[in-house]
Amino acid sequence: MSDAWQADDFDEQELQQLTAVNPADIRLKAMDLLARREHSRQELKQKLFKRFKDVELIDQQLDQLVSENLQSDERYAESFLCQRLSCGHGPIRIRQEMRQKGISDSEISAAIEAEEPDWYELAEETFRKKFGEAPACEIKEQAKRSRFMQYRGFSVEHYQRLQVYSPTV
Repeated sequence: MSDAWQADDFDEQELQQLTAVNPADIRLKAMDLLARREHSRQELKQKLFKRFKDVELIDQQLDQLVSENLQSDERYAESFLCQRLSCGHGPIRIRQEMRQKGISDSEISAAIEAEEPDWYELAEETFRKKFGEAPACEIKEQAKRSRFMQYRGFSVEHYQRLQVYSPTV
């Protein structure tokens, strides 16, 4: 018979002790994730739940990390906003993505107010980077440009003045 152990070799209590979730393991995994980048509480919870199925222990460890200021949704919102601004995303898309990550509307607003982005300038930068200075020669091209800006999360007011339609003669 092989030396490999089998579940039959242990009684029920020993098996539970061997497979029990250790709070220190949850904390260590959470710290590993936070060392790479900021995470929202919701993101951390989802990632930890994939590995540890004990929701109560996960919540306890996350509460501990928040109380020690090692995890902060406010810090995450600021970091996320800076990253999305550098990618040329507008306010509508940024807000939507932050909500999906579990950030509250008040935290989103606080991050945006602290950064004070100029949405018109960002829209112009994004528009020029994608389409250059040449005006749209066809209605289809103008519609394409509008769809792109909407996808990026800008409202019509942000990019409407950039839309120049110059039909060819």
